[in-house]
Amino acid sequence: MIEAILDAGPLIHLAELDALGVLDDLAVLRVPLSVCKEVAAYQPKALEFPGLPFQRITAPSPSMELEAVAQALALSRGEIEALSLMERHPSAWFLTDDAAARLAAEQRGYRAHGTIGLLIRSVRRGQRQPEDVLGLLRSIPQRSTLHVRPALLQAIIQRLEAEWLKK
Repeated sequence: MIEAILDAGPLIHLAELDALGVLDDLAVLRVPLSVCKEVAAYQPKALEFPGLPFQRITAPSPSMELEAVAQALALSRGEIEALSLMERHPSAWFLTDDAAARLAAEQRGYRAHGTIGLLIRSVRRGQRQPEDVLGLLRSIPQRSTLHVRPALLQAIIQRLEAEWLKK
């Protein structure tokens, strides 16, 4: 049973790509209230996706250590709330597209995944076809607000084409 705690990025970006279904095998999807507000401002329907077990949660106060890390990395309120939930649920996956939040999570020993990783995972678990995910990855610059360096995105696509399509 996989539990996840979500930051706004993957919810917004997967909704923009019409790919929220890649979360359907996660048993629990905890979403801090400040993340809910952020998602509602950009993709109001994202948290209403049928069949996904979203739990809107009031986050506990972050530890002093997390507060210090959050200040040093200039984390947003949503990222801080999500990481404070991770302190209570350290075996959960932390879903974020923010590099600083991912760094904070990994420093604390948490598993962090982003939109691109979730899309790739959907192929590996047989939920989506490789061609579909490659198409979604290629469409990120046009269809999504996900910020990823074009050269990095192209390198990911080329590597996956070589692996999946034997190009």
